[in-house]
Amino acid sequence: AARDGLGEALARLLMLSKRCPFPDVREKSEAILSGVQELGIRIPRPLGHGPSRFIPEKETIQVGKEDATMHTLFAESFATLGRLDNVTLVMVFHPQYLESFLKTQHYLLQMDGPLPLHYRHYIGIMAAARHQCSYLVNLHVNDFLHVGGDPKWLNGLENAPQKLQNLGELNKMLAHRPWLITKEHIEQLLKTEENSWSLAELIHAVVLLTHYHSLASFTFGCGISPEIDCEGGHTFRPPSVSNYCICDITNGYHGVDEIHASPAGIIPVSSTESVCEVEALMEKMKQLQECKDEEEASQEEMATRFEREKRESMFVCSSEDEESAATRDVSRHFEDTSYGYKDFSRHGMHVPTFRVQDYSWEDHGYSLVNRLYPDVGQLLDEKFHIAYNLTYNTMAMHKDVDTSMLRRAIWNYIHCMFGIRYDDYDYGEINQLLDRSFKVYIKTVVCTPEKTTKRMYDSFWRQFEHSEKVHVNLLLVEARMQAELLYALRAITRYMT
Repeated sequence: AARDGLGEALARLLMLSKRCPFPDVREKSEAILSGVQELGIRIPRPLGHGPSRFIPEKETIQVGKEDATMHTLFAESFATLGRLDNVTLVMVFHPQYLESFLKTQHYLLQMDGPLPLHYRHYIGIMAAARHQCSYLVNLHVNDFLHVGGDPKWLNGLENAPQKLQNLGELNKMLAHRPWLITKEHIEQLLKTEENSWSLAELIHAVVLLTHYHSLASFTFGCGISPEIDCEGGHTFRPPSVSNYCICDITNGYHGVDEIHASPAGIIPVSSTESVCEVEALMEKMKQLQECKDEEEASQEEMATRFEREKRESMFVCSSEDEESAATRDVSRHFEDTSYGYKDFSRHGMHVPTFRVQDYSWEDHGYSLVNRLYPDVGQLLDEKFHIAYNLTYNTMAMHKDVDTSMLRRAIWNYIHCMFGIRYDDYDYGEINQLLDRSFKVYIKTVVCTPEKTTKRMYDSFWRQFEHSEKVHVNLLLVEARMQAELLYALRAITRYMT
């Protein structure tokens, strides 16, 4: 049994090496795997096909077939993380963003900073667990142990130091209702006791929490598959004749045919109808631009449109409205499992408006972060700008398209759901450009990502490329992270003044 356990662990390690960006390492791994197999040791295979359950493997970037830019990114990621994870393999659709993301994440987790390394990974676990994201929790459990973290902490948040337990309330509110954060919450963490946080430590913790809340949104929004070396990421059963076996089905994977099947509850749409959808969206963008050139709404009307959109966004509910119970493995890392965004939306509570001209990332948040945690403000600012401005001037099959109006509508809709208002934006554009199924997808991925399904992913922008849908998820991730940060940083600023 011990030999089998060691053999299987070695086999999983070698399977990871098959994804190495360096061809000689891949070849050696194949050779060693053959030798391991000859010893009668079971070889795992991935459960599912490719890095995403939503995107066919053949449409993702294959390791060994990447271009020079992507190869450099793969090499850097492998050198930093010791693996090419599935998030990287999906994000690489957008190399410019991926480079900024990897640089920021590396700085937060591994470079000099106020928090010790094991605290950083534990905070990542706490944040990912709030959304029941076992994918990220598993990755950081391994990293936490690798940097010398105490295994007892992993038995539950109550086993971690009181200082980390005290972060639980902020974690909860940031993830689900950041508008409730006040300077009193900040004061409770910073007050002079043996378990108090310094301002620099708290900024580091807040950036980590918001980073992993939003990364959980990306993970669920893109249907990221578990890594082969993690629970739920591999099987030892041989492939069946139909290329998948019963163990795949019980884990929610229904084989390659699932990609071509019509999702339940969605009427198949002909390609002609889908093309019409794209044409209609482009026509709306053109009309809105023409109206904007002709007349501008009054400030009162703009404020009314914002309030209407904010109110309506509260009643956009996930069509997959079943309860998603957290497993003990994940829920032990956080408290108050019943607390979430959905409770708020159902009761229709009022979200106070946060006016960007009173407190913005550019004028306030950026300098606060950079002052207390040098260089991080710059890294985050770069990442926000890349996500917001990223464009290839295409929409589905159309080229030379200005997509700025559509990107701004997506970003501002997310901020609107969090009560954040831009005085110079006409919120009437949102209803023109974002249809109901797209709004359902956005709200689910941003607010309750654990409820995202392949059906939702398939049902919006049906004629668009997978890379364009991943692009949407990058906008969702960064808009969400910035919204959370704005509320936390405003509360910190109020405490400081």
